[in-house]
Amino acid sequence: MKKYIIALFVSALSLCAMAQSKADSVVIRVGERSKVIISIKDKKDLQTLKHYNFQALIEDMIHKVESRDTTPLSAPSSSYRKDTVRTSESVVDNRLSEQEESDRWKNHNDRGDWRRQRHTRSSVNFDLGTNNYLSNGKFPDSGTDQYAVRPWGSWYLAVNDIQRTRIGKNGFIEWGFGVSWYNFKFQDDKTIVSRDAAGVHFASDTRDVDFRKSKLTAVFLNASIVPMLDFGGSSWKPSIFDGHRNSQFRIGVGPYAGYRIDSYSKLMFKQDGDRHRERDHDNFALNNLRYGLRLQVGFRGTDLFFNYDMNELFTANKGPKLNAFSFGVSF
Repeated sequence: MKKYIIALFVSALSLCAMAQSKADSVVIRVGERSKVIISIKDKKDLQTLKHYNFQALIEDMIHKVESRDTTPLSAPSSSYRKDTVRTSESVVDNRLSEQEESDRWKNHNDRGDWRRQRHTRSSVNFDLGTNNYLSNGKFPDSGTDQYAVRPWGSWYLAVNDIQRTRIGKNGFIEWGFGVSWYNFKFQDDKTIVSRDAAGVHFASDTRDVDFRKSKLTAVFLNASIVPMLDFGGSSWKPSIFDGHRNSQFRIGVGPYAGYRIDSYSKLMFKQDGDRHRERDHDNFALNNLRYGLRLQVGFRGTDLFFNYDMNELFTANKGPKLNAFSFGVSF
C-alpha cells in the first residue's frame, strides 16, 4: 500500500511538471472514496518539492490512519526535507528505507528459506560415468573370464526427468524417471556373445581379422526416489548452467528400479582395410528388471553418484552370476 501511494505521488509530481501553468492542482483518486490533492500555485515550488521525503510523509499518514488518530500531523513540514535528520519515534519506529527493505528481501531469498520456495522443482539431468560388475564381490578375472570388461570404455549414460520436492528446511526428495544405457566393453576385443536354450555364452572369435571392439549394451527405463539431506537449505539442486549457488553440500541414498527395453551386442573389426560392425539385438538372457540402491553426494551444481544393482544382471542359471554397478557424475 505504501509503495502504491508513493508511486501515485511521483506520478502526480510528473504531471504537475509537465502541465506547468496550465493546471495548478492534481487530484489522485485512491480506491472508491479517497483522494489525494496536490495544489501547485507557483511552478517554482516544483523544485522545492524535489527536496522533500514523501516516503516519510506517507508512512506517517498511514500510521495515523491505521491507528485512527484524527489529529493533524504534528511534525512541521520542514522535518520532511531529505536533508533533515528525523528523530521522532513515529517516524523512526525501526522502519527500513525502501532500499534497505529491498536488500533485506534479497538476502532473505538468497538464504533459500524453504517456506517461500516452490515445494517441487523439475529439471532434466544427465548421468555420465563408467560401469562394471562383480561376481561374488570380486571383479571377473580377465585371464579366465571371457566376459571381463574394461573400466575405460564401459560407459554408463542416463537422461533423467527429475523432480525435487522440499520436505523440510534441510531435506528434499529427488524422484523421477529416465533412460539409461549399460555399455560393457570386453577386455578381449574378439569376444562374441550368443544365446541358446541353455543361456548366454561368451567365446573368442576365431576369424582372421583385425578386431577393434566388442561390447554388450542394455537399455533400461528407470524410476528412482532418493531422499536428500541438503545443508544449503535450497529447494533444488542448481544446474551448472544457471549460475545458482544456494545449494551447498548434500547427500542421500535411495532405491531405483528399471525395465529393460533393448539389448544388443556389437563387434567391430577391420578386414581388407574396411571397417565392419556386426550388431545383434537379443535379450542374451538378461534380466528384464533391475533394482538397487543409489548413493548421491553433491556440491553446488554437480553430484557424484554410485548405483549398485542388488539383483543379478543375467537370469538365474542362464549366465554368470554378476551384479552390475555404475558410478560417475550427475549434472
